[in-house]
Amino acid sequence: MEVINTSGRRKTSVARAYVTKGSGNIEVNGRDYKEYFKTPTLHYYVTQSLKVSNALTDYDVKVNVAGGGITGQAQAIRLAIAKALVEINAELKKDLRAAGLVTRDPRMVERKKFGQRGARARFQFSKR
Repeated sequence: MEVINTSGRRKTSVARAYVTKGSGNIEVNGRDYKEYFKTPTLHYYVTQSLKVSNALTDYDVKVNVAGGGITGQAQAIRLAIAKALVEINAELKKDLRAAGLVTRDPRMVERKKFGQRGARARFQFSKR
């Protein structure tokens, strides 16, 4: 099997995943994913696609991720790995879609509007 190259995005994070046959090593920006992401929740996000497809120890994954915060990065990695697994084995798509892992989350930060304090918040109103 050659290297499968896919990308995943979430908010402003972009992850590029390179998946090869291996023993289950996951490397993020040259470091082990447990070293890069400190919390168990983020570890779960990174390994979720592999767990759903029962392939946790079948593939080695190298990921380059940039932009956004750590949660967005972990979720971008999750999408990139899911896309790679579908490319390797199309039969997994049904299970991954049922778990909601193949769809890109389109939610982005709403822009701040002029004449207001934020996207929705207004400046304080004074009657007098």
